[in-house]
Amino acid sequence: MTLRFTVDPNHLHTPEAIEALEQAAQILRAGGLVALPTETVYGLGANALDPEAVARIFAAKQRPHWDPVIVHVDTLEMVRPLVREIPEPARRLAQAFWPGPLTLLLPRSERVPDAVTAGRPLVGVRMPAHPVAWELIHRAGVPIAAPSANLFSHISPTTAAHVLADLDGRIDAIVDAGPARHGVESTVLDPTQTPPVIYRPGAVTREEIERVVQGVEFYVAPGDRSGAETSPEPPESLPSPGVGIRHYAPRARLVLVEGEFSCLAALLAEAARPHAGQRLGVMLPAEVELPGELAAAEIFSWGVWKQPETLARALYAGLRRLDGLGCQVILCPLPPNRGIGRAIEDRLRKAAR
Repeated sequence: MTLRFTVDPNHLHTPEAIEALEQAAQILRAGGLVALPTETVYGLGANALDPEAVARIFAAKQRPHWDPVIVHVDTLEMVRPLVREIPEPARRLAQAFWPGPLTLLLPRSERVPDAVTAGRPLVGVRMPAHPVAWELIHRAGVPIAAPSANLFSHISPTTAAHVLADLDGRIDAIVDAGPARHGVESTVLDPTQTPPVIYRPGAVTREEIERVVQGVEFYVAPGDRSGAETSPEPPESLPSPGVGIRHYAPRARLVLVEGEFSCLAALLAEAARPHAGQRLGVMLPAEVELPGELAAAEIFSWGVWKQPETLARALYAGLRRLDGLGCQVILCPLPPNRGIGRAIEDRLRKAAR
């Protein structure tokens, strides 16, 4: 049975919050697994310097060894023992975006277990902006390795209920601090390359990064122009968290609907026709009127199309909701590929593979 601690992020210094955070920190120091809230999604945390604890993350998630995980810290001082150096571009980026949803790939030190980086020479590090995550790391006193707190390749969790749906009984505890604010994972950037490379688009956009470092490019896997690993054979290791071929996926078949916003209602109706007789779900933007052909479909009110931050925040909750209703096929429009819309598209294309 997984312990559940509830902590109000606005009241971290009540006796109840302190006791809960201390218990969770003790579990982490002892090598256990604790799901923790971040501003992006919920992560599954373990002591990043304890190889056996990190191995428990992979076992609980059923995550393959070739997929590296991100290390979370509370201060820049906690980063220093983890890396051989912090290049100047990385310093500027950390100053601009930490605490926040930006992961930096840095040259790892010998203290970082191979399991964290899948044997790669770079380790992903970020400082979360969520007050509960920061406080928990601070109280634990160790860097926390924490991929998303879900079964491997499944929809990422943005609430404690999502975590427990996948991992109840498989992990020691969860700290419940309410829904995640951004709803998509951190941006992963390698600032050691020239030009810097975004391996995973996320809540910090390319446009924001380029105000600090110039000429940023997006990763494209060798032999594939879609930006994901495509080999049917498992790779020896991925170059970064978040670039696997299939992630974030519901049990239902996900069908992406592309086209002009003014035509979305008609495009949804057209996309539904090959799936007649199946239980349909629709991720429906607030401004789109449901076509009559989809009157019997399950509808998730996704958010305002012109406010992509609201779409990102509700993306995983919507997919989980429609999955939970037993939908066999989920129809989902693709938002414009700019700003955080790039992150939404990345998640949806990987979920639809």
